[in-house]
Amino acid sequence: MNAKQKISVAVATVLLVAVVALASWSYRPAHPGAGTGSDDVSVSVTSPEDMGPGSLREALYIAASAKGRASVRIVTRKVTLKTALPPLMNPHGMRLLAEPAGAEIDAQALSAGAVLDVIGPDTSVEGVVVRNCPGAAVLLRAAHFHMRASAVEACDVGVEVAPNAGDVLLEANRFANDRIGVRFAAPSADTALVGNTFAQAKAAGLWAVRGDPGGAPDNAIGVRDNHFTDNNSGVVAGNIPIVVEHNEFAGNAPDAAVHLVGAGAVIRNNRLRGTAAMGIVAENAREALIEGNELDGLSSYAIMLRGSASAIVRANRVSGCASGMAFVLGDPAHPTTAAGNIIADPKLDGIDVIGDSPILKDNQVLRPHALALRVTDYAQAGGQVVRAQPSLQGNNFRANTIGTMPAVAPTTVALGQR
Repeated sequence: MNAKQKISVAVATVLLVAVVALASWSYRPAHPGAGTGSDDVSVSVTSPEDMGPGSLREALYIAASAKGRASVRIVTRKVTLKTALPPLMNPHGMRLLAEPAGAEIDAQALSAGAVLDVIGPDTSVEGVVVRNCPGAAVLLRAAHFHMRASAVEACDVGVEVAPNAGDVLLEANRFANDRIGVRFAAPSADTALVGNTFAQAKAAGLWAVRGDPGGAPDNAIGVRDNHFTDNNSGVVAGNIPIVVEHNEFAGNAPDAAVHLVGAGAVIRNNRLRGTAAMGIVAENAREALIEGNELDGLSSYAIMLRGSASAIVRANRVSGCASGMAFVLGDPAHPTTAAGNIIADPKLDGIDVIGDSPILKDNQVLRPHALALRVTDYAQAGGQVVRAQPSLQGNNFRANTIGTMPAVAPTTVALGQR
């Protein structure tokens, strides 16, 4: 080989190395936080269209086929869907995020189904806005899910959590004008809702209900530091272990701010205010704990227990509500205990006992406009009378403010009205 040929070969080799290096550099993850594995990929959504190059649909297909963790970045301001998207699935994990935050997915053209169907584990959604979906914005059918700083507006359900999902964190999201913000159909271990806003839900901000009781109390869903505003109900919980604490409820009407059915609920250290019909209602609830809550300015009862057993109502502070507390037709063999509560300035009665036998201990009723304690027997439709026989221990009801009334007819209309 002469000198000219050697030079030509050397130049060709250098060019080949440069091309390979350039190709490798162009395929690398766009963000160093997307993952450290050599098979991790990152793809950007640059098109607002339903399909085609740069679309969200194409990006999800690429992410699903990746051999490592995938990041899908929505950089277009809006994606308009015409047909259902493929599921979010990647066995190594997937991150769907808007850059900048607030990119919108408009699902108005869909006829049914979820917008984001999460079936792969270790998936996160960040900064994404989903609007106008006829079904769920997010259908969660996998473990290890994190949704943060996102929004769901005008959907049937914001996040639908399937029974097989667990280790879920919903954090700093906004759910507005949905029928239901977040719905659970079964207990969900290691799950928390933290710092979210639920507004103007037609049914409930949070719905966690199933038919049969069960689930370990140590696997209770944690609901803390959220804001519930102007919903039909803030929280509806039944037979699913749940701890609702340090939340703010305002203007949730016409139903109660918190509505409990069945077993497994702890309602603790929350603030409930405004002109909502009722604050906390427990119906046929067993072993519920209602403790340390502040309830202000409600237009009916602050706390009502009906048909409940072995519940504890303790250290709550009620101020300026229409009525303080009501205990109706509880289980006399497993009475509810109300202890250390303070009820100030009720517009009507402080405590109503109707056909029930609760233990009332160390409670205070201050400045009632009617009676501090009203005790009423209950007449059933067949003529039988259920006696109201509360056990009174160390209460401060101010003298001459305890009244006993004859049996009332079996009706619920008058419970919140005088």
